[in-house]
Amino acid sequence: MNFELTDEQRAFADSLDSLLSSADTALVARAWAEGDHAPGLKLWERLAEQGLTMLATEATPVEVCLAFEALGRHAVPGPWVEAAAYLPTALGVEVEGIATVAVPPHAPRALDADVADTVYLAGPDGLTEATVGEKHGSVDLARHLFDVEAGGTAPEDAAFDLAVLATAAQLLGAGERVLADSVTYVKQRRQFGREIGSYQAIKHQLADVRIALDFARPLVYGAALDPTPRAVSAAKVMCGDAAYLASRTGLQVHGAIGYTQEFDLSIWINKIRALVTAWGTPAFHRARILDSLVEA
Repeated sequence: MNFELTDEQRAFADSLDSLLSSADTALVARAWAEGDHAPGLKLWERLAEQGLTMLATEATPVEVCLAFEALGRHAVPGPWVEAAAYLPTALGVEVEGIATVAVPPHAPRALDADVADTVYLAGPDGLTEATVGEKHGSVDLARHLFDVEAGGTAPEDAAFDLAVLATAAQLLGAGERVLADSVTYVKQRRQFGREIGSYQAIKHQLADVRIALDFARPLVYGAALDPTPRAVSAAKVMCGDAAYLASRTGLQVHGAIGYTQEFDLSIWINKIRALVTAWGTPAFHRARILDSLVEA
């Protein structure tokens, strides 16, 4: 199968990337992490005007993946998977304002419930409005998680799969950003009179990341064209592995500065670490792939 984006899809992706590139999203993410939601809410409004909140109901999963890859590449904070992927699919309509949802057992807490107009809890009988409880932190400081009322296990349905696929696309975008920043850094950093990017060991590490991301991308868009549970889980596993490899390699090539919270690289590294287990752990998705193969 030869899959290529249409001109309209490329134009959409380019316009979204242009908007986010001019928004200083690292500053937005840092403000969101500290509880200052104003810059993030302003960016939310701009993205909603671009149509991101209606993609799940008005477009195809391909456009959803394009949007979430851009959100991951620019580390945009907020409950985007919940409000722009899961809830519109579950409700069948675009969500008004900002909404979030807890979907136990794979997303047991509601992300950013403190800024949401509506907080839902998904269960075996559908969606209900939830009461927000205790706040919990995350390795990604811009992810604020909240307990909600206890509920039964939510089904793994089309809404769940689209949320998983959107998370996979975010991981792909975040991995691409870490790789791009790492390549830029190794061309500038010098040791022993040479750019460190000229050393074969570093070239090989970065090449491995490039290969991993390139192998993950077709799984994302393949799942977007045919979003079966097996395809969606495969995309999530591959994007999680590729993005995590990008984060580890990025940390290694940056050296000590990569460990500092003040350096922007940490925003993407911590986001990747959080998203790897969001909307189902790697173990869950690998088991789902295995079960589907055994059943076949």
